[in-house]
Amino acid sequence: VQLQASGGGLVQAGGSLRLSCAASGRTFSRTHMGWFRQSPGKEREFVARIISSGGSTYYADSVKGRFAISRDDAKNTAYLQMSSLKPEDTAVYYCAAAGGSGYPPDEYDYWGQGTLVTVSS
Repeated sequence: VQLQASGGGLVQAGGSLRLSCAASGRTFSRTHMGWFRQSPGKEREFVARIISSGGSTYYADSVKGRFAISRDDAKNTAYLQMSSLKPEDTAVYYCAAAGGSGYPPDEYDYWGQGTLVTVSS
């Protein structure tokens, strides 16, 4: 599976961004997807996930109510809509795909290259 993340950029606190993750090389509709992020000096952390059918989502407490994960299987693309952004949301955001069918995924086997989100105060 190849994943291509895009949509990052510079935004003021309180603003919004939508990240996209275009997938190829696997039946996307059967693939559970996730978003992670890594800030400078910190470990990578989980942000959100969505089941292959799109019927179930889950969020880290730090983004719950502000971020929304979704998918468009016709476009082989997953999205992360980010609203009410805070400076602490500044990070490189990575999309990931699970290789197995179990949900929630035990691990993510495929990773995109990351897209930088910078939130200014």
